[in-house]
Parts: sequence; structure tokens; C-alpha cells
Amino acid sequence: MSERLSLQEVLREYGVPLTKLNVTASPEECLQLRERLMDIRNVSHGTAQGYLEVACTFYIDVHDIDRYLAGELPNLAEIYTFPEDIKTHTEES
Repeated sequence: MSERLSLQEVLREYGVPLTKLNVTASPEECLQLRERLMDIRNVSHGTAQGYLEVACTFYIDVHDIDRYLAGELPNLAEIYTFPEDIKTHTEES
């Protein structure tokens, strides 16, 4: 199971984030995602952990979905971005 870092832990380990993005979902979306993640665990007999990967890579585990649905967490995940994450793109003419 993954463990969330608190904002205080993020500040201590990485410094002040430029932004914090909250990941939320409807109860129905949570249940669908939870079923898929549990299927991965069940098919592998507990040897693999299901996770959702996005370009910025963050992890949502079943425990966090349950806590979010129970109202214990304000969101499914938090994504912190820092100034060094900002890249520039120049279009070629």
C-alpha cells in the first residue's frame, strides 16, 4: 500500500511546490476504478498492485479510494509541481 506524504512532508523533503493539483472523482468512477485495481490484485494472487499511471505518474491505491469514499480524504491524490518541472517548448518555423 502506498503512503501519502502530507504537505508538511513535501515542504520538508522537496521545498515549496509551485502548484498542488487535486484529483477527485464521483463515487461511481471510484467504484469502477476500485474494481479494476482489485481485479489486478486478485488475478495476480496479491503479487501485483494495480495502479493508475498518468503522464505525471501518481498512484491511487484501493485504501485511498475507500478513505475518499468514506469522507476521510478530501481527494484521491495530490500532485505537487515545482518550478523545475516547468519546461519550455519552441516551435520550429
